[in-house]
Amino acid sequence: MADLTATRTFTVTDADTAEAVGSGSLPVLATPRLLAWCEAVTCTAIEPLLADGRTSVGTRVSLEHLAASRIGAEVSVEVTAVYTEPKLVRFTVSARMGSKLVGSGEVTRVVVDAERFLARLAG
Repeated sequence: MADLTATRTFTVTDADTAEAVGSGSLPVLATPRLLAWCEAVTCTAIEPLLADGRTSVGTRVSLEHLAASRIGAEVSVEVTAVYTEPKLVRFTVSARMGSKLVGSGEVTRVVVDAERFLARLAG
């Protein structure tokens, strides 16, 4: 099994706030944006498993948003695969501002053939 880990640091901008994305009224990191960042980093981590024409889709998410992050804060998202099958990978995710835990949880991704996946979509 490949070492499926990845880390990426994001800076909270006005566009990342709960106020901007409609998930609240405060100018702090929105939970949906934190989730999107976690998913983006799992996409990076799963790349070694993807042959030509393959991609991955998120199928299950569990995320606790534990602390607020102000505009300008740097949030580091780290993901590690904790369970793998040939087409399924479950990642633990953690987000930190320095040593402070901002969020934690799990993201599950399934490897699919991109063309077949898109062909099955209802019109």
